[in-house]
Amino acid sequence: MPAAPIAFLISDVDGSLVTPEKRLTEAAAAAVRSLRAAGVGFTLISSRPPRGMAALLSALEVDQPFAAFNGGSVLGPHGEVLERLTIPHEAARVALDLFDLHGVDSWVFARGEWWLRDPHGVSTERERRALGFEPTVVAGLDGLLGEIDKLVGVSDDHELLARVEVEVQTRLAGLATALRSQPYYLDVTHPQANKGHGVRAICRHLGLDLQRLAVVGDMANDLPMFAEAGLAIAMGQAPEAVRAAADAVTAPNTEEGFAEAIRRYVLPRATVGSAA
Repeated sequence: MPAAPIAFLISDVDGSLVTPEKRLTEAAAAAVRSLRAAGVGFTLISSRPPRGMAALLSALEVDQPFAAFNGGSVLGPHGEVLERLTIPHEAARVALDLFDLHGVDSWVFARGEWWLRDPHGVSTERERRALGFEPTVVAGLDGLLGEIDKLVGVSDDHELLARVEVEVQTRLAGLATALRSQPYYLDVTHPQANKGHGVRAICRHLGLDLQRLAVVGDMANDLPMFAEAGLAIAMGQAPEAVRAAADAVTAPNTEEGFAEAIRRYVLPRATVGSAA
C-alpha cells in the first residue's frame, strides 16, 4: 500500500457511492460524515451531468469543487463552471453515426439538458431515477453538435456495446475519449475529458498534492483517476482489470463497499496524516 497520508477522497457515484438502485445508504452517508470528522475532504466525480449530481451533493453537504461528465466539467461548490471541455463537432458526428449503424440508442447532454429521440428507449427509466429530471425529446440531435458535453451510447446488449466501444475508440483516436461508465453505457467525451483530468483539476484548484488523494471507482472510466491518486480503491464488483489496477479492493456496492473503503483504507491513513 502507498504510504502518503490521505487528506482528500474523490468518489465515483454510480457503482461506487450508490447502490445498483441508485440509492444513497445511511452507512455511506455516515462514512462521509466520518471523513469530515477526521479532517479529510470529500467530493464527487461522475459521468453524470452536474444537474444529476445535485441531490447527492446536497445530501452529503459537499462544499468542495466537483467534476461531471467524466471530468469534462469541473464546477465550484455552488455550481459555477471552473473548466469545461466539449466534444469536437466532427467527433460527435462520427460517434452518432456509428451508434445508429449498430442499433445503439444515443443520448446527448448539452445546454444543461438531457436530449434523446426515444423517451421510452433502453434504460431511460433507470436514468430518470438516477438524474432526477426528465429528458428533452427531439426528432434529431444534429442541432446540438459542437455543444455536447457528453454523448452516450446505450444498449442492454453488453457484448455489442463492448464491440462498439472498441470501434469508436479506433475511429475517434485523438479526437474523443470513449469508455463505458457502466456495462450498458458508452460515454463519449472530449479527448482530454477523463477522470484523470478531473481529479487533477480538482486538486489544482484545492492546492492538493495528488499523492495525498484517495479515489474510489468501479469501471474502466475510473482507471485514469486510479493512475493519478496516491490511493486507488476499486469496488468489489468491478471488472478484473479495474481491480488489478487498484491499490485496494473493497466490498461490492451491494454490500456497503463504499463505507468499508472509508473505514478500512482511508481513515487509518487519515490518522497517520494527523499524527505527522
